[in-house]
Amino acid sequence: MLLAGLVAAVAAAPAAVVAQAAANSTAATPTASFAKVSEWGSGWEGRYTITNGGSTALTSWRVEFDLPAGTTVGSHWNATLASSGQRHTFGNLSWNGRIAPGASVTFGFIGSGTGAPNGCQLNGQPCGGGAGPTPTPTVSPTGVPPTVPPGGGTPVAANGQLQVCGRQLCNAAGKAIQLRGMSTHGLQWYANCATPASLDVLAREWQADVLRISMYIQEGGYETDPRRFTDLVHNYIELATARGMYAIVDWHMLTPGDPNHNLERARTFFAEIADRHRAKNNVIYEIANEPNGVAWSAIKSYADQIIPVIRTRDADAVVLVGTPDWSSLGASGEGGGADVIAANPVSAGNVMYVFHFYAASHDDYYLDTVTRAADLLPLFVTEFGTQDYSGDGPNDFTMAQRYLDLFASRKISWVNWNFSDDFRSGAVFTTGTCAAGAFGGTARLKEAGLWIRDRIRTPDDF
Repeated sequence: MLLAGLVAAVAAAPAAVVAQAAANSTAATPTASFAKVSEWGSGWEGRYTITNGGSTALTSWRVEFDLPAGTTVGSHWNATLASSGQRHTFGNLSWNGRIAPGASVTFGFIGSGTGAPNGCQLNGQPCGGGAGPTPTPTVSPTGVPPTVPPGGGTPVAANGQLQVCGRQLCNAAGKAIQLRGMSTHGLQWYANCATPASLDVLAREWQADVLRISMYIQEGGYETDPRRFTDLVHNYIELATARGMYAIVDWHMLTPGDPNHNLERARTFFAEIADRHRAKNNVIYEIANEPNGVAWSAIKSYADQIIPVIRTRDADAVVLVGTPDWSSLGASGEGGGADVIAANPVSAGNVMYVFHFYAASHDDYYLDTVTRAADLLPLFVTEFGTQDYSGDGPNDFTMAQRYLDLFASRKISWVNWNFSDDFRSGAVFTTGTCAAGAFGGTARLKEAGLWIRDRIRTPDDF
């Protein structure tokens, strides 16, 4: 449907691991401080803050450090990376090399293993600027409270492993719930908009319950570099997990519209994702974004082959199945509606069916379609916009609110498209926001961003 173009309360901060001094340095020199801002069983998210304590601007920076054997660097952001053995060198990008006196920049990375950086140098000098040890801080060096630890009042802590109860999404206790959140844009275009900093804002300030990780298969996506895109999804699952959000793994097939075209790719991808994250209770699998041009029987055949790949590795996770005609439940064509699906459902439990809509294009007929479908099927709205089906054009907030009122009354979970600074009106941030890294507050939100932020922030009924 979309044409090509990502916590209410913060609990006690996890112990930050500081490898170099910065805050208490008395020397007027640049410093680099490190913190583990979140940790999970097999790894952690690390963040360096480079602060210019001098009187002249830095024009470039280079941070080098060692990691102990058994600890490695995965994905990284806001910096270049060159590694030789256990020595890792991060350098500035074109837009963040200059640091004015008194200013700071940050970069981050995912670490696998239990070790921490040591032997740090900033532009060839000690990262601490020659000062003594720095006391362990209770917040990350950015000034943003660190990630909420497991069990700290997050959506996942409140609800645990989700399940499908009849036609409802339920939490581990069997209570029907509604999740609300945001989808990334395509990772091949806007991965710089889904960063630890922006996800901090999404989880804490927007109070989102769920992040949809939108990985396109074609259009410059997965098929061009399966290893790179699979690793991106792994890391986004970890980032969502560290923030207590549910993570929808979106197999974003669109063109061609028959999901069976990507069947073997999907087998490989979902086998690895489910195998690695089987112990987590926050991963949801969306196995076919927007099937189109094929009947329900073809979509069901695909689902009946992919779901067992997931189930043999992750027996309890909720699986989301796309529906005919761009996941419109058949409203946009002749692929078959809710009655066809209900008469021949997917052969698995803990399954929900997907509906997408764009308010400026999809009027009462589509609203009536999803209303009737809710009486027959468990539904999850994994993508919607307040604009037309291209994700652009004027917003129709009145129509969009009618949909959301229905979803609230039926406890149908929803995810909005999209958490990026794409030029189209459906992207929540103004152009240039992601490069600037300025995600907090409302100053850089488009009209649609302001509208959806307010609706995500309304209290949950968990």
